[in-house]
Amino acid sequence: MSEDSESAFDGEVWFITGASRGMGAEFATAALDAGRAVVATGRDTDDVAEAVGEWDDLLVAELDVTKPADAESATQAAMDRFGRIDVLVNNAGISYKGFFEEMTIDEIKHQLEVNLFGQMYVTRAVLPVMRDQRSGHIISISSGAGLSGFAFSSAYATSKFGVEGWMDALHDEIEHFGIDTTVVNPGFFRTTLTSEESMPFTDPAIDDYDERRAEQIEWWKDQGGQQPNDPAKLANALVEIASEEEPPRRFVAGADAVELAKEKAARLREEAEAYPDLSTSMGYDDA
Repeated sequence: MSEDSESAFDGEVWFITGASRGMGAEFATAALDAGRAVVATGRDTDDVAEAVGEWDDLLVAELDVTKPADAESATQAAMDRFGRIDVLVNNAGISYKGFFEEMTIDEIKHQLEVNLFGQMYVTRAVLPVMRDQRSGHIISISSGAGLSGFAFSSAYATSKFGVEGWMDALHDEIEHFGIDTTVVNPGFFRTTLTSEESMPFTDPAIDDYDERRAEQIEWWKDQGGQQPNDPAKLANALVEIASEEEPPRRFVAGADAVELAKEKAARLREEAEAYPDLSTSMGYDDA
């Protein structure tokens, strides 16, 4: 990949997916406000430009994260404009809501294609740049659902648990090249995630789920505008974290997410110690 650029930027360059609304737009604005150059991407460049505004060191690029060719072309556009990519923020996502048994296979596949494979496609496009630089930082937005699954979000939790495992392993593969990784587990933030575009509901299919489905749909629709956490503060936190010499491998964002992480850690320890004799009796008898 060519590193020639029309106007190389001598500061830090951020590449952000899903920047047309919500957290992605906040991340882009915070990075620009902190003096970084930003490649803000999304499926509709007009939406991205409207959400982020006009900045001298902003490049808006078309990117549907489900299309590897888009990831390659957006990465090349970033290199042509700025000559480097220092921070990749894998933010683009969608959250299908529905009980697993009622969800269509196509919905489940699309959930994984956007949230998991989308992050993989973009990271594969950007990694050669960071490897050549022998520096970089990959920040992947997971979720509280990446720590603990919950009803009506099984496909979403699957996608986020996938991000967690992939990033954990990827860290060990690329740390040698001077590339850092951070998984971010946000709690409930007041974004457009609860909008119809970002949070589609699967169609009813099984009568046995009717009562619980209605309760879940009502609860999720009521969350819009009521989430306790401020996305602008998370954006500023990411700028701070990315500035650290040794960024954390995980950042849990929001008091609600912190409590969830503590509960998961305690439950995991309890489960690991529940059958001490049986669990440790798996070795060969002659060992």
